[in-house]
Amino acid sequence: MIRELQINNYKSLHELTLEVGRFNVLIGENGCGKSNLLEAIALAAAAAADKLDNEFLVSRGIRVTEPQLMRSAFVEEARREPIKIAVEFSGKFKTEYYLYNDNEPYSKWEVYPSEETHFLIKDRPWEYIESDGDQQPKSSLVSDKKDRKPNLIPGLLKEEFEDFIARFSLEGVVTGHKSEKEIKKFIIYSPENTALRNFYEGQIEPLGINGAGLLKLLKVIQNKSPNQLQEIYESLELFDWYAALEIPKDLSSSEDKVTITDRYLTQAFDQRSANEGFLFVLFYIALMVSDDTPKIFAIDNIDTSLNPKLCTKLIKELVRLAKKYDKQVFVTTHNPAILDGINLGDDEQRLLVVSRNKQGHTRFKRITLKDKPRSSTNEELKLSEAFLRGYLGGLPKGF
Repeated sequence: MIRELQINNYKSLHELTLEVGRFNVLIGENGCGKSNLLEAIALAAAAAADKLDNEFLVSRGIRVTEPQLMRSAFVEEARREPIKIAVEFSGKFKTEYYLYNDNEPYSKWEVYPSEETHFLIKDRPWEYIESDGDQQPKSSLVSDKKDRKPNLIPGLLKEEFEDFIARFSLEGVVTGHKSEKEIKKFIIYSPENTALRNFYEGQIEPLGINGAGLLKLLKVIQNKSPNQLQEIYESLELFDWYAALEIPKDLSSSEDKVTITDRYLTQAFDQRSANEGFLFVLFYIALMVSDDTPKIFAIDNIDTSLNPKLCTKLIKELVRLAKKYDKQVFVTTHNPAILDGINLGDDEQRLLVVSRNKQGHTRFKRITLKDKPRSSTNEELKLSEAFLRGYLGGLPKGF
């Protein structure tokens, strides 16, 4: 998982360092920079994949504009400076990217890894070795700027490297290979009613940013993962009217519908007649349980079309599924009820209040258990109530 982000010169993120958890909820007023954080992660993912053309960036959920406007425009010089994004993962593997664009028409972003990109064993830079028989190896600081292939250690074959790890008992060594592979798949999802109701197939598999490809994904889950399918069925019981969901069994079938049974009705219906909130929840659960969806992803405005009480229950369910299926999730919301689904006593769950300081720079404040306010009678307030009363911050000023 991502453990820490350092972002410089991206939109309203001027100089930001932020520690994150497994399930991260971002709240704050409109235009404070919540989506900018998600986009910065997506930009790092595109840099890791070396796919920085506008078509790829848009397909990952980034709001692409003129390159000088994607940089922090707080001072004139910043419009030509690089965007710097550093990502530190579990295991202390850290990678940094510098993104350049000459601001000319049709120019695309270029990425150069920093010389700071390195491996860490615990809190120290990993040092590679030059094989010298059975002698204690010599060491040199790793700085593989040219091709950034962290699991190809100079002077060692892969088998020799694994043997070296075993012989010298170097715990916590991470090559970074899996971390970079997972972040490359990062997408900011913003499901839309039309895509979910009509089951469009998209260019991005298994799921496009607006929900395209959901029917095929449901078929795949049904055919190869009965336990995950059962998880979807059980999660849909968040709706008290829900009785059953029937998915076409043939993966190549042209049938473009699922059949939904309402326990109060005598006739089933398909997704075109379904409640919009039901389709959004179906999308979120499939996204969480599937082996084919990204391990690290974001959902922008997760409260869309959902009843407040359902928001609270949904977050608790998504947190449970994130742990069970090893997903890392970032969500933004404007609905206070989302906050009541968070357990501040669990370090893997993070509530982050987003605001802008006097210079206009985006800042993040983590709300912990000790920050949870109480009423005048010393009763513990729900987070939703504390948010609306202004105790947490993140509300517009001057109203």
